[in-house]
Amino acid sequence: MPASPPSPGPQSVDRALAVLDAVADADRPVGAKALARRLGCALSTVYHLTGPLLARGYLVRTAEGYAPGPRVPALYRSHQRHHGLGAGTGALLGRLRRATGAEAYHTAYRGGLITVVDTTAPVTATAHPFAPGPEERAHATAHGKALLAALPRPLRRRYLAEHGMARFTERTITGTERFEAEIERVRDQGFAVSVGEADLAYTCLAVALPERGDGIVHALSVSLPTVDFGRRQGEIRAALIRAVPEFPALPES
Repeated sequence: MPASPPSPGPQSVDRALAVLDAVADADRPVGAKALARRLGCALSTVYHLTGPLLARGYLVRTAEGYAPGPRVPALYRSHQRHHGLGAGTGALLGRLRRATGAEAYHTAYRGGLITVVDTTAPVTATAHPFAPGPEERAHATAHGKALLAALPRPLRRRYLAEHGMARFTERTITGTERFEAEIERVRDQGFAVSVGEADLAYTCLAVALPERGDGIVHALSVSLPTVDFGRRQGEIRAALIRAVPEFPALPES
């Protein structure tokens, strides 16, 4: 596991969050010695940091090591709730998955960040390139393009300046002027496409959703193997556009 970059703030808080990241990113429980190596600290420090995390339910200790605790699912539900989502969103993604045979996603821009909020991709599909969580490859994904196209130019430029435009494949757009031309294309056609720009094996299509008055930009997207894209792009695009009016309205307060 690669070491996490240092963050501003109290070192103890930063290290506690690094523990959570390390456990969350692992495929199986992580032992205290492995955490100490990851953090570059003493074993006693690991025990000091994990104590409060265990007490609050963010971690659980097993015979193999530390694993995510019972508080974590509640955080995920809270995250969805703060995005104004409910059971209807998951049901919509499921219908989109059945209609297209492709994995479906809900993605959102909020406060300068783009997040994959929910997906139909199984949690066991670790090879799949689009997992729930922060999206650091927005310029190379269809959902990122759709969301950025919905923003005013100053906000879009600020996002790209802060997050960069790293190259992931030979198809990735890394120049701002070429990306702006791509954004204009997205606006003209009403949907975004990324053909192997984030991962050569996958192509994704996305549409931004109408403003709901919650200050968040939402998008629906699907991904499929690039080898299947050419013969199926028309039907998948049509299914994606048909799904837009089904996106749930904001829950009553």
